[in-house]
Amino acid sequence: MHPFLNTAVKAARIAGSFIQRHADRLDTLTVEKKQRNDFVSEVDRQAEDSIIRTLRKAYPSHAILAEESGHSGDGEYQWIIDPLDGTTNYLHGIPHYAVSIALRYRNRIEHAVVYDPAKDEMFSASRGAGATLNNRRIRVSSCKTLEGALLGTGIPFREDQDIDSYMGSLRAFLGPIAGIRRPGSAALDLAYVAAGRFDGYWEAGLHPWDIAAGVLLVREAGGLVTDFEADDHYLDSGNVIAASPKLLKPMLAAVHPHLGKAAQKK
Repeated sequence: MHPFLNTAVKAARIAGSFIQRHADRLDTLTVEKKQRNDFVSEVDRQAEDSIIRTLRKAYPSHAILAEESGHSGDGEYQWIIDPLDGTTNYLHGIPHYAVSIALRYRNRIEHAVVYDPAKDEMFSASRGAGATLNNRRIRVSSCKTLEGALLGTGIPFREDQDIDSYMGSLRAFLGPIAGIRRPGSAALDLAYVAAGRFDGYWEAGLHPWDIAAGVLLVREAGGLVTDFEADDHYLDSGNVIAASPKLLKPMLAAVHPHLGKAAQKK
């Protein structure tokens, strides 16, 4: 395992252990509202602090981009951190959330970790070295068409999001697919695509820390990732489609008329 990835795994396990220790005393946590339907708890902040301490100890000159504390430092190496992706699930006692850590070098994601502490599942990847789940290689599904496919998504919940356009994309999938799931953690949704649990996934309006680690997992597991314009600007736009190779094109064809730039300008 690459030293960068080893450090990320260590940081994720430390944060995950802290998160799980507080999972049975949720009623005692201090919770704040960042905006309507978007919450942050003291667990998010302390888990993030523990990750940053671990990374800074090993690589003090690296830059950081973290969900709660924002951007700090400069340099060619930047750690992108979501300490608790799926906070709403966590606060409601739903065991589906994750720690997400990615390392970007010269604007390219090189290493990634998504850790599910509730299930003790560690998804990890390094560019060119494949993706693993608990040290065993994983691959995207072999699904070739939408017929029978199981897809993951994220339903808009903020006032600044276009629910009508999203519903159009949702309707476009109805019929041939086996089903659509909205588990509530983008990082884990992408990890599930990498592991072949989901055949594909799409969501709009995400942040870099939500998807940076997950997109590398998918690519290293043999999948494809694009934005709604069939381009690779998903970290900037927050719009992402991830799927097995044969499934990406039909997913893009279903999503683009409703959520692509041209559709949004109508």
